[in-house]
Amino acid sequence: MAAITLKGNTIHTSGELPKVGAKAPGFTLVDRGLAEKTLADFAGKKKVLTINPSYDTGVCQAAGRAFNAKAGDADAVVLLISGDLPFAQKRFCEAEGLEQVVPLSSFRSSFGADWGVEIVDGPLKGLTARAVVVLSEDDTVLYAELVPEIAQEPSYDAALASLKG
Repeated sequence: MAAITLKGNTIHTSGELPKVGAKAPGFTLVDRGLAEKTLADFAGKKKVLTINPSYDTGVCQAAGRAFNAKAGDADAVVLLISGDLPFAQKRFCEAEGLEQVVPLSSFRSSFGADWGVEIVDGPLKGLTARAVVVLSEDDTVLYAELVPEIAQEPSYDAALASLKG
């Protein structure tokens, strides 16, 4: 269990992010067309997982926009993961013109618990904490950041720099 804050108030996650050097746990998430996508669907590619509570908030939207803008230079697939329904993710990505990212919903999945990012108390209970995980082509964790304050953006440059290592 990790402690993070939401506007200065302590809340907790269900566990810990996978550590750098570890093999990432699998997942099954839902894409904008309601099809299931697994980690194996992205095999052989580097992956940037930007995990957010909901793209209906300004900071989550900023993260989506920033990773979309930087994705072309990243030589990796960028997965926007949140608890939003696939319809809401699709609407957000279309409205913002986000074409360099793949939105995936944790709807119908145990992703938050399996990856240690499910918020277990406070007003956002049941959603995911803000985090970034970068995976190699063979799903080894290259970078992991659990953002300590949900109202803050992640370290985009540090995450993307890990792709070059």
